[in-house]
Amino acid sequence: MTQAKAVKALEKHGILLTYPIDNKPEPLSLWSAFYPNDKMVWEWDDNGDDRVAKLWHLRMELSMSRKVVYAKWFRGRATFFSREIFTALLASLGTSKASRNLLRSESQQILEILEMDSPQSTKQIKVATDLRGKLFERTYDKSMKELWNRLWIVGFGEVEDGAFPSLAVGATQTLFEDLWEASKEITPLEANKILIAKLGEDSLWVKFLRKLS
Repeated sequence: MTQAKAVKALEKHGILLTYPIDNKPEPLSLWSAFYPNDKMVWEWDDNGDDRVAKLWHLRMELSMSRKVVYAKWFRGRATFFSREIFTALLASLGTSKASRNLLRSESQQILEILEMDSPQSTKQIKVATDLRGKLFERTYDKSMKELWNRLWIVGFGEVEDGAFPSLAVGATQTLFEDLWEASKEITPLEANKILIAKLGEDSLWVKFLRKLS
C-alpha cells in the first residue's frame, strides 16, 4: 500500500473510492485495488485490521500529492480521481465555465472564502461564513454537498482543530488551477467521450454523473 501504487491504480481506472461500499465489487475502491480478494472490516480497535487505518492515512497523503484529486463526490463518499478524469468531469459538468450565481447564496459565500484562502477546515469555514451551530447545520451541509457534487471544491489534507482532525477543503480553481483552465478547452461532448471510454458507459460513475447533469 504505497502512494505510487495508488496513483498507478487511479491512472488505470480513472476513479476509485477510498473504501468499498458494503464490500460490493462495484464501484471500485483503493481497498479493492490493493486487496482484491479481501473483505474490509471497519474496525479501529487494537484487534482490527491495521490496513484500514493505513489506508486512511494514505488518503490524506494522496489528497495533498497533486498527482491525483480528492473530493467527497460519489454519493458523498471519499472519492479519488486521476487528473485526466477530473479535468474531463469539470468539463462535462460545465463547472469551470458556470456562473456561480446559479449556486445557493451560502454556497457562493463558502466558495468566495475558499478562493481567498485555501484550504480551510470545517470549523474555519463555518466561522468565516457565520454558519456555526445547529441552526445552520442543515444549510451548511446542503451548501457543501452542492459544491462537492459539481466539484467546485476538493479535499486537501487535514487540519487539527478539535478532538479529531478535520478534512481541509479548498476551491478547485485555487488548488488545481491548471486542471481548471484545461477543462475550459474541452467541450462537454468531448469530455463525455473521454469519460465513457475510460469508465464505461454503464459504469456507476457515469450513471451518477448523469444524475448530476
